[in-house]
Amino acid sequence: MLKKKKLVVIGGGKMGEVITGAVVGRQLAAAQNVTVTDVVAERLKYLKGKFGVVATADNKASVKKADVVILAVKPQSMAEVLQGISGEVTADKLLITIAAGIPIKFIMDQLGKSARVIRVMPNTPALIGEGAAALAKGGNATDEDLELAKHIFDSVGITVVVKEDLMDAVTGLSGSGPAYVFTIIDALSDGGVLMGLSRDVAVKLSAQTLLGAARLCLQSGKHPGELRDMVTSPGGTTIAGLKAMEEGALRSALIRAVEAATLRSKELGKGK
Repeated sequence: MLKKKKLVVIGGGKMGEVITGAVVGRQLAAAQNVTVTDVVAERLKYLKGKFGVVATADNKASVKKADVVILAVKPQSMAEVLQGISGEVTADKLLITIAAGIPIKFIMDQLGKSARVIRVMPNTPALIGEGAAALAKGGNATDEDLELAKHIFDSVGITVVVKEDLMDAVTGLSGSGPAYVFTIIDALSDGGVLMGLSRDVAVKLSAQTLLGAARLCLQSGKHPGELRDMVTSPGGTTIAGLKAMEEGALRSALIRAVEAATLRSKELGKGK
């Protein structure tokens, strides 16, 4: 879907690097048709050397030649970046934004009402090709635009399509979610150390257990509660552990974490 298109990634940070690497490495587009822009010269040199892409600090000239533009900049930099490219964004260009908390309306207000925008909320496991990204389509974006954006982000994980007003909930769940999981891995490994395991063994077992359980959940198609019941024997070790978790209100704490992160995302989107 990208084979004959020119792609520009504005922002050569970690996520910009991941997207560039996926597009080039999985041959979604030829390296010579991909441009990465950044304000840091050393970063541009690194990305050009690693992927063979065009690397430049000139956003405006790059966007002028582009068919697809991915805005991979920090939310606080978005207004300045949009102002710099506004004269070059025409209705024939697709813009994909991954900036947390920046609504499609903000981008269209800066670039014009005819702008075709797809908003994406990825997460950090995309760094290893295990990301989860939610996509929302702007009013001018076509179904083909959405499919192209899915094509890109499916290359670094899985994608779902949601209405834009649910993006804050996505941020609270999968955007912030890796931090919750790292905390759980750390806590489980502490439990293993308490019971006599070495730290390296405990961390390895904890991380792989969460990884394996997650893959089983996705691949089996079974409800998490059904999978949990498969592990839980009457009067056994697992039910004893689950009882302790309920007493510690782990489920409630995780629900509240998603709620709190969602509400904070809404605040950030209003500039608070």
